[in-house]
Amino acid sequence: MNCQYKALNTDGKSVTGSLSAENPRIAARMLRQQGLNVVEMKNGIETAGGPRISRQPKKQDVLIVMHQLCTLLESGVSLEESVESLAESSGHPMLAKEFGDIGAALRRGVSFSESLKASKLRIPDYFYPLAQAGELTGKMSHALRDGVTQWEYDLRTAEELRNALTYPIILVISGIAAVLLIFALVVPRFVKLLDRAQGDIPLLARIVLGMGSLVNDYLVWIITAGIGVSALAVCGFMDRKMRQQGRDFLARVPFLKIWLTETEVGHWAAMLATLLENRVSLLNALELARRSVCLTDLHARLSQVSQSVRNGTTLSAALQDMGAVTVSGYNLIRVGERSGELPRMLRSLANLYSESGRNRVRRFLIILEPAAILIIGAAVGFIMAGIILAITSANNISLS
Repeated sequence: MNCQYKALNTDGKSVTGSLSAENPRIAARMLRQQGLNVVEMKNGIETAGGPRISRQPKKQDVLIVMHQLCTLLESGVSLEESVESLAESSGHPMLAKEFGDIGAALRRGVSFSESLKASKLRIPDYFYPLAQAGELTGKMSHALRDGVTQWEYDLRTAEELRNALTYPIILVISGIAAVLLIFALVVPRFVKLLDRAQGDIPLLARIVLGMGSLVNDYLVWIITAGIGVSALAVCGFMDRKMRQQGRDFLARVPFLKIWLTETEVGHWAAMLATLLENRVSLLNALELARRSVCLTDLHARLSQVSQSVRNGTTLSAALQDMGAVTVSGYNLIRVGERSGELPRMLRSLANLYSESGRNRVRRFLIILEPAAILIIGAAVGFIMAGIILAITSANNISLS
């Protein structure tokens, strides 16, 4: 690997050049042996048979690396050495490059939280305030470990939800495909009955045959529109601004509003508890924890809560005034303030909301599968009833 470097010599002058080494860490070690203080190190062009760095690492790959970083820090290894070690040992070229860039930023005097945020690592946003908390308290390993634990929970919950939704999604797609095939291949064969006896065919049969004729005439456009809508949905999901607008829209739906708000408040309470446990002041902790909230409305309300606390209002009273949590949440926080166990009460609140969210997901999945079967069955039954009525009507016409 050809590594491009920028360093300072013993006279403090800037030196740039390139060096051939297996990885950036070995290159930096070779430069230090030459008396150069490395300021910046970049990977050069890979050889034809070497690994490509364009492929994004999977979330599990990044999670494993963050696990390794926490383990190194908990073992007493310094932050800079831990980052350099990960830049050397990471099996994914892009992860090695990103940690190499973070290490270079640390050597330039940039804080870890800023260099982590400037990197292209695909990690949740709550890692950044946690890293700031670790810098404020000197307990970086503990703060990052809390972030890793939360990320593991998020990934496990998302995986369970995907696994539970797999069968209903396949069922819905199969049902839609079956309905389209019936409309496109079966129903058009009976459309001529409409021309023979418009007044003798029942209303249900006329509706089904008319819909079949419409689908058959515009089948290509319907399929194209479906593909287009799916592509727009994927593009919108990948865009950060569109995802934010989508979350805010779903947060206004009555049933989903409670679910999403409790989830966000649970994350906020867990983050605030972690910060307070790390001896971060309440005002700084409120500001850092607020940054992890994604819903715009809740984010604004928590901003007002921070302002009220800054003006001397207690946290429980400020939350109650802004309607940010439930009555049980106010009571828990009020008890924590009076007993001096606010972090523990916030942790209990986070667990309460997390369990409530899991229960809502379970109830939703229990209802989803039979609902999908009933809807698809009703649609197919509607079509078949129309076809049968058309057939019997045709027989009556021929007999008469």
